[in-house]
Amino acid sequence: MNRRCSWVDQSKPDYIEYHDKEWGKPVLNDKSLFEFLTLESAQAGLSWYTILKKREGYRQAFHNFDVQKVSQMTEQDIERLLTFDGIIRNRAKIAATINNARHFIEIQQAFGSFARYQWGFVDYQPIVNKMRDKQDAVATSEISDKFAKDLKKRGFKFLGSTTVYAHMQACGMVNDHADDCFCKQAIIDSYASLDFSKIE
Repeated sequence: MNRRCSWVDQSKPDYIEYHDKEWGKPVLNDKSLFEFLTLESAQAGLSWYTILKKREGYRQAFHNFDVQKVSQMTEQDIERLLTFDGIIRNRAKIAATINNARHFIEIQQAFGSFARYQWGFVDYQPIVNKMRDKQDAVATSEISDKFAKDLKKRGFKFLGSTTVYAHMQACGMVNDHADDCFCKQAIIDSYASLDFSKIE
């Protein structure tokens, strides 16, 4: 049987699938990055599994994470989503998603893509951390501090350093799989021939 990170609840097939197929794999697609940012910001104060169970609801609520469409959502949309149980019905978080979509587009215009902007914080190369046991796990880093501070300066909300670090882990900027997890080396091998500096 494959060894996995100790935080994975082996009784939850959807959690296992997320860990095995998504968590920690480098994401270079802006639509996927906007999805991860939206879900991570929604998680603030909650468990990731709570958000994972509502992922399809978020896709329905936010136009399958089409950032252009989300950026054009209005106060009426917020009121409507406050009655939709497919997502976390928190006015501030819903409003933040729409706000963040608008600033996401500004970054795309300034850098060519959000991916290019985001990956610049790790010099276009995933960071692979030693994760021998739980003591090696961290909730923030100097880079997540810097990344979160820059997002805040650009107008983003619900994306503090802890949330941003979780985002970095999820989309592969940081590989925090346990050293004995079968995913760790497989992910490293998957981008061996990829030049992240050529992200468009």
